[in-house]
Amino acid sequence: MDRIDVMRLFMRVAESGNFSRAARATGISQPTVSKLIAALEARLGAQLLRRTTRGLSLTDAGHDFYASAVAIVERVDELEDRLGSSASEPAGLVRVALSPALGRMEIVPYLPAFFARHPGVSIDFTVAQRYVNLVEEGIDVAIRVGALSDSTMMARRIGSMSYLTVASPDYLARAGTPRTLDELKGHQCVAFMSRDAPRPWEFRDADGPVEFLPQGPVRSNDAEYLRAAVLAGLGVGHNAAWLYGRDVAAGRLQPLLKEFAPEPFPIHAVWPGNRRLAGKTRAFIDYVAELFADHPLMQGR
Repeated sequence: MDRIDVMRLFMRVAESGNFSRAARATGISQPTVSKLIAALEARLGAQLLRRTTRGLSLTDAGHDFYASAVAIVERVDELEDRLGSSASEPAGLVRVALSPALGRMEIVPYLPAFFARHPGVSIDFTVAQRYVNLVEEGIDVAIRVGALSDSTMMARRIGSMSYLTVASPDYLARAGTPRTLDELKGHQCVAFMSRDAPRPWEFRDADGPVEFLPQGPVRSNDAEYLRAAVLAGLGVGHNAAWLYGRDVAAGRLQPLLKEFAPEPFPIHAVWPGNRRLAGKTRAFIDYVAELFADHPLMQGR
């Protein structure tokens, strides 16, 4: 590794607080990461990291070196981008975090066109319902739905997500069609599980937002399981419009309570605030934003 690469590695270690996480993020073995950082400290003649059983922390010299390394690496990256932008295409690995169903249904099927446009880029998907710590896990960009709470992140709004309440024709033939939120209380509902509890459904009436706690025999933390349960006639579903939109268009599901639909939720691309957005990452974000701009169910109402 040259000195710039070692600076990048040290930044990863400092941000993750752990040699193992830095190793996973960079694709280098943990012993190699440890040896490279030890060699850096030996060359500088200064201890940069305190090593304890609880993890790693920066010394005063480490804080100084980290701040300088961030500034130097940023300048080098900017220079390379500026000099190479007219002659080279984006290249390298982009690490992306997103939820399972959104990626499987609305991004991965459309990647052939992205790779045709940017053949030098590859993508590593980290799939999780939880909010991944981008810095600790070495993620370049996450696709997130809803209001953002972490002010240390940079973000770009790339779309909006409407919600649909639906049920199968068979279920409605058996149980009747709810026409108000009060009538919905008497129906079986297929609920999304979050932290061992059903996530409340959001609606909107003349007085403003309304929360509804779904109850029913089937629950899951995976959106595609919920879709399968609703298609099987096991109850009413309430989720992203893109999840159910094709089934509604094909007549497999019937939309309900459309006048009570909540306001659309924003979709953002999010990346660490102390990172310059690399060309390869910007190319991916731009492409997903194009996908969502052409998607009638990703722009809300």
